[in-house]
Amino acid sequence: MRRAGLLRLRELETPELIRIARELPSGPTSSTDSGAVERLLRTAVSAVGGGSLQEAAEFTLGLAQGTRDWPASSRRRRAAQVYGVSVERFRKHHELMVLGQIAERIVDIAAPPRQPPSPAAAPALGRPGVEVPTSADRLTLPPAHRTVPVRLAHRTVRVTVHVHSVDLLRDIDVVVSPSNTYFSLPAAYKSSVAATLRRAGARRDASGGLVEDQVHDELAAWASRHGAPGRQALPGTVAATSPGALGAQGIRRIYHVAVAVPRPGTNDYDVQPADVTRGVARALTLLAEEKADPPLTSICLPLLGAGRGGLSPLESFSALWAAVEAELVRGAALDVHFVVRRHARGDLVQRLLAGLGGTDGA
Repeated sequence: MRRAGLLRLRELETPELIRIARELPSGPTSSTDSGAVERLLRTAVSAVGGGSLQEAAEFTLGLAQGTRDWPASSRRRRAAQVYGVSVERFRKHHELMVLGQIAERIVDIAAPPRQPPSPAAAPALGRPGVEVPTSADRLTLPPAHRTVPVRLAHRTVRVTVHVHSVDLLRDIDVVVSPSNTYFSLPAAYKSSVAATLRRAGARRDASGGLVEDQVHDELAAWASRHGAPGRQALPGTVAATSPGALGAQGIRRIYHVAVAVPRPGTNDYDVQPADVTRGVARALTLLAEEKADPPLTSICLPLLGAGRGGLSPLESFSALWAAVEAELVRGAALDVHFVVRRHARGDLVQRLLAGLGGTDGA
């Protein structure tokens, strides 16, 4: 919808948005589906709460006065000016935040109103005014580990989706970690996959003091051996290190895949889907070539490039799966895992895997 703008809403298939828009409780109605969706968007954006966020949201979707017919690039440029950042920085960070807030407001609008507690509920708890949750109201926690059967050309394989931090993985031979093309790890206190693995792989004394930054040191040694310190490796290059302290959790190797190409003079970098596919293919080849006892058979992949790299989760998964599927179709005895932090992304990966020919797993 951001790319299409208001003038091309009628060309999009948005059945859920149309349903929500038609159920809006009040306000002017529209005889067209696109008009109803536009009204829903305006309602959602007005609920953002004003300020820079609402102003940027209005420019992003073409809701600001005079921007209805602006192309997507012009709307993005103007929205970036609201925050005083570059267009590229806005695309990778602020725009995701803006669209996420709009989506949350739409979900709030679509949510059915809560029913007041029934009079019979209070005596059940012995305290007046305390609501007893009904079966429909009870919260359920989505599973953190989901197994999805995926049907390939001649067989069905089971793929596991983990929804938690990467340092909680257990008993997986190889964990893939995204890297920049300099194989320079981020600071251990940061929240990225690479930083988390560095932090979890470090060896510490009884008081928590750092004894050995093993993953960092081994990766630096690998770069030195291969003549790469201080200069870029080709995107898709893979460097293997030990897991450091993660070995106690059954992790045997970390494969650092160079997919992020730093942009000179900035803190940003670029990730291309083709480099993700090439890097994962190389990681799978290396896994098969390593002479380990017992052999390496299981591998876990985060959504490479789907953070600050600018790829959408769908683009990242598609690039990853292209390499994984090629290896599985060849008959490789791989135990494939994906790891994401948020349940929304876990749901997406699960649906994508199920759509490849399996059914939703538990």
